[in-house]
Amino acid sequence: MTAAAGMPEPAGVQRLLVVGTGSVTAAHLPFWASWLKTAQPGVEVRYVLTGAATRFVTHEALAAIGGCDVLADRWPEEPEPRARHVDLAQWPDAVVVLPATLNYLARLALGLGDSPSVLALQCTEAAIALAPALPPGGAQSAAYAEHSAKLAGRRGVVVVPPHPGRSTTSGRREAWAPASFPEVLAAADRLRAELAKPTETTPAESPTPAQPPTPTATATAQEHASAEQRKQRERA
Repeated sequence: MTAAAGMPEPAGVQRLLVVGTGSVTAAHLPFWASWLKTAQPGVEVRYVLTGAATRFVTHEALAAIGGCDVLADRWPEEPEPRARHVDLAQWPDAVVVLPATLNYLARLALGLGDSPSVLALQCTEAAIALAPALPPGGAQSAAYAEHSAKLAGRRGVVVVPPHPGRSTTSGRREAWAPASFPEVLAAADRLRAELAKPTETTPAESPTPAQPPTPTATATAQEHASAEQRKQRERA
């Protein structure tokens, strides 16, 4: 944080893709879009909403508050001059998926490419930070353990753990809310910086100098015989 303004330091991310999926916490995306404009004015942002996310947040609200493009995570019905998933893969240098539902995590972990954003994330070289949002029991499920571990094992992916939250159904603190957007953005930025470091290469080892050939037993015997013959001639 800067001492003067109490604002976070500018992120190194220049182009940020934000994917919102179908958790009720997607309703907070307009708030975080406003925060991004204020706290990180140098970051260019684009948003993608899955069909399920639009049950909790509208394209219009996010576009108006974020002041940027908001795409639907579906294949276009009409031909486009550029493939949407290719643009989504190549444009950003960091990706934040917040909230990331268990269904979205599973599709990523299984290597699917059944929507533009999922296919883009399978192919992108950008740093990807995933912020899971899970229902009661979700964090303890075998599915989440398997899929999150597989995703965390990928070089360009970081999974930012969720924290306990209140279930809108039961009213109890048994659901799992995504980490805050600043925390997830910071994780994406750290990973981006790590991926940008040049790969360290081990210097090639110098070839071992060739050793002179070891005299063979035959050659040694021949030399010994020649020496004996010279001695006999000298005595004669």
